[in-house]
Amino acid sequence: MTVIADAAQAAAFCRHLRKSAFVAVDTEFMRESTYWPRLCLVQLAGEDEAAAIDPLAEGMELAPLFALMADEAVLKVFHAARQDLEIFAQLTGRVPRPVFDTQVAAMVCGLGDQIGYDAIVRRLAGVAIDKDSRFTDWHRRPLTARQIAYALADVTHLRTVHERLAAMLAENGRGGWIEGEMAVLTSLDSYRVEPGEAWRRIRTKARKPRQLAALRELAAWREETARRRDLPRNRVARDELLERIAIGRPASADELQAIRLVPRGLAASRDGKAMLAAVGRAMALPEEALPRREAKDGVPNAPVALVELLKVLLRARCEQEGVTPRLVASAADLERFAAADGAAGPLADGWRHALFGRDALRLKQGQLALAPDGDGLKLIALKPGQGAPGQ
Repeated sequence: MTVIADAAQAAAFCRHLRKSAFVAVDTEFMRESTYWPRLCLVQLAGEDEAAAIDPLAEGMELAPLFALMADEAVLKVFHAARQDLEIFAQLTGRVPRPVFDTQVAAMVCGLGDQIGYDAIVRRLAGVAIDKDSRFTDWHRRPLTARQIAYALADVTHLRTVHERLAAMLAENGRGGWIEGEMAVLTSLDSYRVEPGEAWRRIRTKARKPRQLAALRELAAWREETARRRDLPRNRVARDELLERIAIGRPASADELQAIRLVPRGLAASRDGKAMLAAVGRAMALPEEALPRREAKDGVPNAPVALVELLKVLLRARCEQEGVTPRLVASAADLERFAAADGAAGPLADGWRHALFGRDALRLKQGQLALAPDGDGLKLIALKPGQGAPGQ
């Protein structure tokens, strides 16, 4: 049994898997023409059996699957879990838990930055994945034997990868690190997109508060419209078009139609009228209600030299500990840290503070210096009033 198209068989399989300590999970979905992802296949592997459930099969009932995902006695193992978890969150209003993401675990174990599934399987399981079916239209039926084999490989080898990574985490004592990452990954807030905040994801040259207000209103309208019509955002309106309209702030259909990139006839359409209404709402806002975008998309200005030193320190500490720098801190994290008066954000406590944040704060306060040490760097503690080596 490889693909289950019968509701009773699917329920029995899910009940069987609930006896396992962990279940490897993957999904195949399509979202090129929709706002919400369309679930097409769910692959599951317990400790002794693997199969795929076909959500598109006539009469299929997914409640037993959702119960398995919600069962906190069973660990759900994914690779690069975010999109898979988003699907379950959208379908059920809940995020599966507990979760073990092998991509995150690999980063904690120093195996690479966002390592792909085929690479980690080759490295930890010694198996080469046949990738010829990766561009399958998973909505079409019937699926070929080769497509099914490809889909099931995404969970059968995942069992081995999980076991190897769990052993590595037990050996290096970093199990607590991944627990913190999984707490964020399994939070429902991670998958909520508030229409009023959608504008922050748009790269724009607009900086004037009134322009940003127009962009905020336009992006919120697009988000709500895309959801209602179940269309990709850019099928409703492209980012570039929203930016042009926000900067131009047209007050009439003629002014809207005159903006470059506005398709012929848009201004007179229902969407055109909605866009003009969005701009009108922005223009009516009082000054104190206007949004203001900080430099670099919400990242405060920070001393450039300090940021560069922090980047060097981050690389040095991560090389020493065998951890991917991206897991510890992003460029934005470093800039916020450099601009803040004290410790800030994810570097303020926990394992990130122990690994990097403590030394970063000492460097920032002039209590730590960096010096060449062969092929690497060494950290030198400075006493109050003591300059850097060589001064």
